[in-house]
Amino acid sequence: MSSAFTKEQEDDNPREDLPDRPVSPHRNLVTSEGLQQIDDALTRLHGEIEKATAADDHHALAMAQRDLRYWTARRASAEIVQPIKDHAHVRFGHRVVVKLEGGETRVFRLVGEDEADPAKGLIPYVAPLAQALMGKSVGDKVEVIHHSATIVEIG
Repeated sequence: MSSAFTKEQEDDNPREDLPDRPVSPHRNLVTSEGLQQIDDALTRLHGEIEKATAADDHHALAMAQRDLRYWTARRASAEIVQPIKDHAHVRFGHRVVVKLEGGETRVFRLVGEDEADPAKGLIPYVAPLAQALMGKSVGDKVEVIHHSATIVEIG
């Protein structure tokens, strides 16, 4: 095999060249809770880097450094958005209660991409569901999870 296709390593330490985590092209809107989550991640990662360095754990170090680059970039681009106190229309940060056709209610909160957790009803503001809710008022009909739903509360 040609040496052009091999990468010679000059020492005995394995290399961990991990690709960076992709960063969303959308504005990095965050709630105050989302900003705190970013700060907590940065603190945790600094600790992980110290631990991995002390343990000479190259893989753990590479993983922590990659995540640190991601969260540092997200912290630098974070735009804190305080929820609008006027709940006449659904906006970023608002909690929205909808009633599905069958009578079941669902609660969603529109948040930043990194703080989204659909299982907890936290949906990113760029998601199709969030876009369907954005700007709507109590009484408006929307398509939610392949069902027609009515907005019953905005908080």
